[in-house]
Amino acid sequence: MPRTPAALVLLAAATLAACTPTFNWREVHPASTSLTAMLPCKPEQSQRDVPMAGRQVSLQVWGCGAGGATFAILFADIGDGGRAGEALRQWKTATLANLRSASAHETRFRPPGAVDLAQSVQVVAGGQRADGSKVESHAAYFARGTQVFQAVIYSERLQPQAADMFFAGLKFE
Repeated sequence: MPRTPAALVLLAAATLAACTPTFNWREVHPASTSLTAMLPCKPEQSQRDVPMAGRQVSLQVWGCGAGGATFAILFADIGDGGRAGEALRQWKTATLANLRSASAHETRFRPPGAVDLAQSVQVVAGGQRADGSKVESHAAYFARGTQVFQAVIYSERLQPQAADMFFAGLKFE
């Protein structure tokens, strides 16, 4: 079937949109994990001690901002894989409370290589930032061994294509 000039222009525009500098996707490998993730920007790293699953753990954060959204991978080693489900449930509950979320939509989620837990879920929720402004959140909670993970996007308005790319890029080696 011959291609019309209009079809070629649309194809070129779609190709350029996929390569937009707003989202400069890159594969990252957070230290001390076997997780591979896709982030749309160069991540900054930080850590802090938090209570999780009945003990203090070091929560590692790899995050960055692009296209008006914050993308982050958070993880901690809780030392006991048998408590991973409990840790994920508590983490999700705390996140929704911090958002002051009135409603959330939850679906099962397990990236390749993650442990199959009932608490391994994706949650889409709306809420408020600390300053009272509107925020949408799309988060996934999952585990492998003694490590628990949260992959999350915060934005005033979530972009479905960016969320799809971010969550599809999560896998364990």
